[in-house]
Amino acid sequence: MSEVLSGPLEERHRQLGASFAEFGGWLMPVSYAGTVTEHNATRTTVGLFDVSHLGKALVRGPGAAEYVNSALTNDLRRIGPGKAQYTLCCTESGGVIDDLIAYYVSDDEIFLVPNAANTAAVVAALKEHAPAGLTITDEHRSYAVLAVQGPKSPEVLGALGLPTGMDYMGYVDAEFSGVPVRVCRTGYTGEHGYELLPPWDQAGVVFDALVDAVGSAGGELAGLGARDTLRTEMGYPLHGHELSLEISPLQARCGWAIGWKKDAFWGRDALLAEKEAGPKRLLRGLKAVGRGVLRADLTVLDGDTPVGVTTSGTFSPGLKVGIALALIDSAADVADGQHVSVDVRGRPLECEVVKPPFVEAKTR
Repeated sequence: MSEVLSGPLEERHRQLGASFAEFGGWLMPVSYAGTVTEHNATRTTVGLFDVSHLGKALVRGPGAAEYVNSALTNDLRRIGPGKAQYTLCCTESGGVIDDLIAYYVSDDEIFLVPNAANTAAVVAALKEHAPAGLTITDEHRSYAVLAVQGPKSPEVLGALGLPTGMDYMGYVDAEFSGVPVRVCRTGYTGEHGYELLPPWDQAGVVFDALVDAVGSAGGELAGLGARDTLRTEMGYPLHGHELSLEISPLQARCGWAIGWKKDAFWGRDALLAEKEAGPKRLLRGLKAVGRGVLRADLTVLDGDTPVGVTTSGTFSPGLKVGIALALIDSAADVADGQHVSVDVRGRPLECEVVKPPFVEAKTR
């Protein structure tokens, strides 16, 4: 049995009253005041998340950006230094090793933030194909990641003297109390927000100041529970649920993160073929009509015919109904607005099919 890893702020979270659970091989704070309270605070004021479990990796050397662009799906030529980009690391068959954020530092340096459980696989794949002169290093414990999300997030960062005026997916290297902090206008909640990357061993200085500023703004510390309800309302994919080695970017509605005009990226031929033929299944949203909470791995039925399976499900604090993401067979010809049923422990739960997101995005 593998060791469960801890982030740099675990003791602080315990002192702040967090409950914990294992996620992606890491011990994570699940909630403080309660998931619904933390979710609503993020939508209306501001939430502070410690997501230091996320992976970090560095590709450095002559032509680093060019190499990463030949490997990952999105087109780095669309951005430049000071910008970040959502992208995917795929297999040649079009499966997804991971989805991640690429920070364009310079033509010779790309900083990556993959998911915790997939960092080693991403680093290994990049190392395997790297040309001479490039170094690819796993920087998992080099940086913490603190997410400040919600309409009052600029107020919180402003209280610390940190920059807030970047465009969406823009980043700035700044400093707080002598601690270097990379600040990026991004997040996983659908709200206006930022992710801060201070050094792992100095994260406490930044975190303590953020806790005070978030409290002064009327916000909440938020854990893994609220992170999941927020991203599900937005229809954002979670690797292992909506993306996997068996679930392609096209099936997960992530085709926008593919540079289709690029000459090369891992999985290009398979994904082009899938695009031309049309994906055999597609990620859809389900909104419960009756009472009931939806979960992952439940069968979706059109009448008596199975037409798909849920990939994530939760109770939406914003809509106050059960919601789910589901892969629905394209051949079933299920339309948005149509009602289907989900088999919840032998009981059919009526749901409306909708196109994600379930609530309006306010990221920009």
